[in-house]
Amino acid sequence: MNLTDDRYRQFSLTREMLETPRIISSFDASTSKSVASDIAAAGRLLLTGEGSSRLFPAKSSIAHARRNGWPLVLHTDAGRQSSEYDLSGWAVFAASNSGKTAEVIRLYQKLREQRHSLRFSLSATPNSKLQELANQGFVLTCGKEEAVAATKSVVEQALFYRSLLEHISGQSTLAGRLAQLGQHVEAALTTPFDQTLVQRIARAGTIYWAGRNDGVAEELALKTNEITRKKSDFLEGTYAVHGIEEVMNPEDVLLWVDPYEESEAKFQECLGKGVGMQIIAISSRPTMFPTVTIPDGGDLGCFVQLAAGWNVLIEVGLSLGINLDKPQRARKVGNEFTP
Repeated sequence: MNLTDDRYRQFSLTREMLETPRIISSFDASTSKSVASDIAAAGRLLLTGEGSSRLFPAKSSIAHARRNGWPLVLHTDAGRQSSEYDLSGWAVFAASNSGKTAEVIRLYQKLREQRHSLRFSLSATPNSKLQELANQGFVLTCGKEEAVAATKSVVEQALFYRSLLEHISGQSTLAGRLAQLGQHVEAALTTPFDQTLVQRIARAGTIYWAGRNDGVAEELALKTNEITRKKSDFLEGTYAVHGIEEVMNPEDVLLWVDPYEESEAKFQECLGKGVGMQIIAISSRPTMFPTVTIPDGGDLGCFVQLAAGWNVLIEVGLSLGINLDKPQRARKVGNEFTP
């Protein structure tokens, strides 16, 4: 992907993806510090939202905190389900680019009626309905997205949450690593992808994504629908070899994000040989499969993996002749609030 080729630069989606390295490098990691002490005092934080505003931002942050053993209790669920919970004693952060997503608006209306005092919002739209209902609201710097598929905003949301959790834990290291992360993401976005594999994915009936429950593969499964208009499924962990192979077909493809090395042979046995399907890895190390090689981002690797997945999906979408900015049914605001 690049902006010197008209194939890419004609679309808002690719332009917004390629803005992401700059957004990362210029991100102000201190912005979230103002609410860190209040959330730390509560000791429990729910990260809510719908679709892309929740999957990668919330799950990547939760996975990172658990790997580091940080004591804050973290949970994520969508707005409608979260409204069924007893959230007294919890801090709540709701993300919505538009600030008018119905499910989180209704959740925050309920919490305000209950005089819940720790309601925070994160959106790309200033003075939104969601911000009005929050005790304190934050606005992303990435600007409005023209494409239906959310991209640069998803990354900034995830950076915000990562910085927030660092402030809460007293381990603020993100600011000093943003420049390098921006470079790694740019490399993942612009590295040429094997066109033979592009065509193989383009012919697939279903594009499966396997990976950790950290939001990366799950978000890419959603982006597969929006960008390539193909069916997809997210197979968490090693779920891909625990029964679903019974209904997979040889024309299907599995994209595996950051494979577990000790599971590679089993995937090849069950899916490569057993089903006859193509397995493609996205990894910073060599694997036994055709591999989209990316820089090693360490504990920020999830951002690099996501960018590499975008790169793959753009190539597939273009090979299929799809207008990347104009899906037939999907909307920018999935379910807009109406009073």
